[in-house]
Amino acid sequence: MKNLVSKFFKDESGATAIEYGLIAALIAVAIITVVGIVGTNLETTFQDVADGLAGE
Repeated sequence: MKNLVSKFFKDESGATAIEYGLIAALIAVAIITVVGIVGTNLETTFQDVADGLAGE
């Protein structure tokens, strides 16, 4: 039983897949954040242009 538990804790075959998954999740969060910020700034810019064209 002790040998089985020892093998279980030393097995790292799934660790790389988990690490890649975490990296992908962090990249996705960063992209979502940047797109949200850029989208808000872009919306403000287009609204300023629309207001300028309308003569306000």
